Amino acid sequence: MNFLTPDELLKVLRAARSRSARDWAMLLLAYRHGLRATEVCNLKLTDIDLKGGSIAVHRLKGSLFTVQPLYQHRGQPLLDEVKAVREWLRVRRADGTDSVFTSQKGGRLDRSQIFRIYRACADTAGLPLEKRHPHVLKHSLASHLIAGNVNLALVRQALGHRSISSTMRYIGTTDGQAAAAAQSALMNLF
Repeated sequence: MNFLTPDELLKVLRAARSRSARDWAMLLLAYRHGLRATEVCNLKLTDIDLKGGSIAVHRLKGSLFTVQPLYQHRGQPLLDEVKAVREWLRVRRADGTDSVFTSQKGGRLDRSQIFRIYRACADTAGLPLEKRHPHVLKHSLASHLIAGNVNLALVRQALGHRSISSTMRYIGTTDGQAAAAAQSALMNLF
């Protein structure tokens, strides 16, 4: 399973921001909320509540409907969701659609456009070919949360998984890690 390192993620977001406010907001939300390309396309203006600081996510593939906070990030401006969404909505043309992310010609953005945008940003960031698919953003969120020792139940909720078994596929351990954890636990007990 491919995922971005934190440095690679920032390079992609930097490339997206240099392209447009839309691309930055779109890729940041996809990462931060573990969204599939189609879920990004399906976001409606009514799903974003900037005053309340939340985003409603209608998941696909039998996953959960979730309402998650939009976060500001004072330490790393590229991760500031509130700023990214505000910048995009400020320049977004009113075209009569209720889609958050619209194409340059107007109307709902198509998932194939998200693939092209992500690939262009990944190319600019110098990512290897296996990391030039937008679904890598969802994998990256899962991997980053797990690396940060976030409780698996919370990772499941953040990704919108109905079943913990869907989340378990993001867990990768080595024999050495398992042996070290067992040794540590036994040393604490005895």
